[in-house]
Amino acid sequence: MFQEFYFRNLRFTNGYILLLIVFSSCALLICINLFTIKILSANRAYINGESNYSKGQKDASRFLIHYLFTKDNHKWKLFQEELKVPQSAGIARETLVRFGDNEIARKAFVTGRNHPEDLDDIIWLFENFKQVSFLSKAIIEWEQADKLIVKLSALGKEINNKINNNNLSPDDQKKYLQKIGSLSDELTINEHNFLNTIGEGTRKIKNSLIITNIVFTLIIVCSVSFYYSMMVKRLLASKKETEIKNENLILVNHELDRFVYSASHDLRSPITSLKGLIEITQFEDNIDQIREYLTLMQESLARQDQFISDIIDYSKNKRKEIIIEPVSLHELIDETISQLMHFENVSQIEITKEILADKIQSDRLRLNIIISNLLSNAIKYADNSKQQMFISIKTYIDNDLYKIEIADNGIGIKEEFIDHIFEMYFGTNKNKGSGLGLYIAKEAVEIIKGNIYVSSESNIGSKFIVTIPRSYGI
Repeated sequence: MFQEFYFRNLRFTNGYILLLIVFSSCALLICINLFTIKILSANRAYINGESNYSKGQKDASRFLIHYLFTKDNHKWKLFQEELKVPQSAGIARETLVRFGDNEIARKAFVTGRNHPEDLDDIIWLFENFKQVSFLSKAIIEWEQADKLIVKLSALGKEINNKINNNNLSPDDQKKYLQKIGSLSDELTINEHNFLNTIGEGTRKIKNSLIITNIVFTLIIVCSVSFYYSMMVKRLLASKKETEIKNENLILVNHELDRFVYSASHDLRSPITSLKGLIEITQFEDNIDQIREYLTLMQESLARQDQFISDIIDYSKNKRKEIIIEPVSLHELIDETISQLMHFENVSQIEITKEILADKIQSDRLRLNIIISNLLSNAIKYADNSKQQMFISIKTYIDNDLYKIEIADNGIGIKEEFIDHIFEMYFGTNKNKGSGLGLYIAKEAVEIIKGNIYVSSESNIGSKFIVTIPRSYGI
């Protein structure tokens, strides 16, 4: 019973573990996807920011070249305005490195034409992943580009001074044009490297996300499959268990119908006999005959008393829970013998005991039912024609079993009856017993996980051997 409870609880526990794995995997998968989406969104913001950075730098270079050859003040202002875009990005980077998230960095990013809604993602990625390889490389490229922007700004100021002082010669124009082109080429390389690095990181994150999704999806699918399989097995087991219980219920109902029918008949039979004997006795004057009738009445009452006792044993055996406790076989056998001393001819029977196993762990109620029924049968079916009648009781240990032997030299059992003696209401002599005793004894033996064996010869005697386990597996 404990094993069944343990394995049932284990199955429930495994089911809960699988469900926990499924829910945990789903929760982790959602968190990982949200986290990854946030990273990818931040990467997109960086790519947009680089696009603005690159456009601002290129437009500034273009306006500076126009200013170099046209000396148009408007072009100079446009140069300064466009140069603010990469310069502001540089200020934002320097501020984040030194001071972290603050208003200066945020204003610088906005001046650098980054969308205000992207600022949280840009700063979050910078602060939490600046040591990660792909972003670390991108920040280095960004820093190098900022240094080139500083050079471009200085070059613009130098050109502006030349123009304002009217010192700009055609050779200077060629020289400055070459420098602007060189700086622009270097910046283009940095910008491409920045984009490639961010792109590579994005691809790695995407691939990692795909692998993670596949792994967690497999875990969820496998867990759900195992859980489904377990539930199907449990339903099949439950169905089989229900079918077995239904079959057992049908057998029990059949047995109960038979029991009720036979019990009602056996309870009424002695009453009918008593009523008949009483009526006959009322018209009898012969004292000896009256005594004979009274003896018959006493026998009829004794049979009814025995039958009621058997019914009580049957009920106890069916309903009482098994209680494994220390039991003294020596005391139990002595108590049973003392309770059977009122049986006819018991004083003429020699009862011998050989108790080699006394203290055992078993169910006292069932042991009492078993020993009482076997001893009462041995007494009731004693052979009065034999000069010496005996009953031998022996208990001993045989490997992992306790054994109880009860042998007698009574009337024995005919060979054709041997296979039926443990059936309900089977009796070789209805005047001697109810036909319930051995049936109840066998049931009691099976309840305590034992066995009962019989060997017998007609007119020679019988031997019953009961085996009981020395330990009960839990």
